[in-house]
Amino acid sequence: MGQEIARRDFTQSDFDAFTRSLRLETERLFAFARSGGFADGRHVAGFELEAWLLDHAGTPAPINEAFLRRLGNPLVVPELSRYNIEVNGSPQVFRPGALQAMEAELATTWKAAQDVAHGMDAVLAIIGIPPTLRSRDLSLATMSRVNRFVALNEQVIRQRAGHPLRIRIDGREPLDLDRSDVMLEAATTSFQVHLQVPLADSARHYNAALISCAPLLALGANSPLLFGHRLWQETRIPLFEQSVDLGGRAGLCDTSVRRVSFGRGYVAGNLLELFQENLDLYPVLLPMPLDEPAERFPHVRLHNGAIWRWVRPLVGFDAQGQAHVRIEQRVLPSGPSLLDMLANAAFCFGLAHALAHRPQAPEAVLPFEVARRNFYQAARHGLDARITWLDGQDWPARRLLAELLPLAGEGLGALGLSVAENDRYVGVLDARLTSGQTGAAWLTGRLDRLRGDLRALMADYLENQRSGAPVHEWSP
Repeated sequence: MGQEIARRDFTQSDFDAFTRSLRLETERLFAFARSGGFADGRHVAGFELEAWLLDHAGTPAPINEAFLRRLGNPLVVPELSRYNIEVNGSPQVFRPGALQAMEAELATTWKAAQDVAHGMDAVLAIIGIPPTLRSRDLSLATMSRVNRFVALNEQVIRQRAGHPLRIRIDGREPLDLDRSDVMLEAATTSFQVHLQVPLADSARHYNAALISCAPLLALGANSPLLFGHRLWQETRIPLFEQSVDLGGRAGLCDTSVRRVSFGRGYVAGNLLELFQENLDLYPVLLPMPLDEPAERFPHVRLHNGAIWRWVRPLVGFDAQGQAHVRIEQRVLPSGPSLLDMLANAAFCFGLAHALAHRPQAPEAVLPFEVARRNFYQAARHGLDARITWLDGQDWPARRLLAELLPLAGEGLGALGLSVAENDRYVGVLDARLTSGQTGAAWLTGRLDRLRGDLRALMADYLENQRSGAPVHEWSP
């Protein structure tokens, strides 16, 4: 869950003081690691699910404050817009039943949340970008009243010297617009999965997660539409990258150091290298004075929270105060169903674990630039993408995924999951691949059958989602 801040107005002295604290805490972080402070060697899974509140016409309903008061669950919190909420899951140590426990907890929380929404004459939806979303729905008037979000918008625009954000996305029906605020970020709802790993193994796991991004996107795409335009299979990717872009305006002309990016390269030693990169390359956005003890690295963590790598490093603490590092995989969209998302999470965990434990490191044979190109190809084209793999060959995504699903199953087994879990989640992925019906494919195909009726498309999507069936079983 994102950190809230106590205020939103800052002076230059606030920026200077925060930067000094950030520098000292980054040094402390490395010293802490050298002293063996990151002693937790477990593999632990978690998630954050972003969802939409819609009215019964299928359009966004700006009611998250009242909704959250009625629900009263600390695991469900506001997101950037008043149309959105975030559902968090309890950490699950990898052992037999871990993913089933994650699915059961999410289903319980989701039902309680959906019941509250229905009592407010609304409905909750899990989808990357709702077809019924309109540009005018996203403005400062519909921003959640949270200091962190208000300050983020103000600081992004300040560092751009007031220049508007430019959104340029190609596709079948290209989109071209300018915005004076960051609210388009709210359109990019995700299912973010977390994997805690031992610090000593974190470089291999992080690099494997980067390499896994393209297959994950190809099979998990669910965001082909924005404001009625047919764009990328996973339009969230270019939209999020451009909606908070400081690249040229902050003197950072290299696109690899934008606030949202695939990153600059593989990690060599461990995840902490990226926190040094945070200090060296990224200007502070939220210079909030923090009273939390320096031993918990509050400035490091807040600064890192305003840098949105698609695969992000995290430092955290468990309920007993034990420090750990974990990897946040941010590429997966929300939806189409709860079961689809758990299957996507299983693919994420299993494939990355299998790649991280190959005798030869995948990053030694697949150049970073190729992994990055694969990522954007998969975001654009989904199952029709071509992905260059570890053998140096250019694979059609469908053929490559047929090879990778068994590998992901091996990774899940090595993590300790039961055979039944493996069969359940990998089976969903295999059926989706065989049918060729991802969420994105269903949305665009159904829209054609509905002759462009976006409201009817949203209604059909919600009806299928309510059934609980995975997307490969939805009627075209």
